[in-house]
Amino acid sequence: MSANAIRALKPNVTQEEAVRAFSGSGVSALYWRMRSGPLRRIAGAYVPYFLYRVKCAGAPARLFAIDAVDGSLDLFEFPRIPVGQELLPLEGRNRLQATLTEERAAELLRDKVLRVIFQQGFFKIRDARLEITPVDCALHLPYWLGFHERDGSVRCRVMDAIRRRIEGAKASAFFEQWLAA
Repeated sequence: MSANAIRALKPNVTQEEAVRAFSGSGVSALYWRMRSGPLRRIAGAYVPYFLYRVKCAGAPARLFAIDAVDGSLDLFEFPRIPVGQELLPLEGRNRLQATLTEERAAELLRDKVLRVIFQQGFFKIRDARLEITPVDCALHLPYWLGFHERDGSVRCRVMDAIRRRIEGAKASAFFEQWLAA
């Protein structure tokens, strides 16, 4: 693996599947096309993530990943640390740079994990002390970006290539900001 290569989790969505999803006939796809125009291009993008082991009192440790750019994307939870055949060495330009420190990412992760815990019904936790430990695992996660054009304006639609789902406005704004920089 060269010095410029990254380790990315293998996508669960091929380029052809992503094109079908972006240009599909569902209500969401039709709405997007009416609002932003037809699909013009598609590209893969890779976002750096920090991986942390999170332990809450009385519960087993869990592995969470938070994006290392600004911490705004949805968390990923892993059953174990990705290794070997789950990862691909990749080179290319379509990767974002980490701008968060591990410490700041851990602070953001704490707030997001507490939200996850409370959403799962653990409202009775009086002392939600979390032990957050960084895991040494350089990891990028894949996304598909669909570019739609209407009246000279280009909009970006995002598909999470691991969870096989179209992301919302937050992810679109995240990638549009990166592309504009």
